[in-house]
Amino acid sequence: MKEITAEELKQKIENGDSFTLLDVRDAHELFISNIETEKINIPYDDLKGRLGELSKEGEIIAMCRSGNSSTDACNLLADAGFTNVKSLKGGINEWASKVDSSLPIY
Repeated sequence: MKEITAEELKQKIENGDSFTLLDVRDAHELFISNIETEKINIPYDDLKGRLGELSKEGEIIAMCRSGNSSTDACNLLADAGFTNVKSLKGGINEWASKVDSSLPIY
């Protein structure tokens, strides 16, 4: 599975690159720590039933707390025919550690 680092994601956001950021964390986790950019939140447990909300065109970057669920999400998406998917390595906690230290690590 392809991964993207927090620093690479930051650069894509700053460059205005076209991609879909898919946050697969549960809703309550969004209040704990969050990247302030446009994203779609579909909790991992709901993803299989909500694939129709995502476009198979373009890049999808999945994120979660630590990178495990987003890797699983990427595998699910790939199995469903999505071809350009990446997981945020280390998840939001890596983002908090490497990019935005104002966010809590949980």
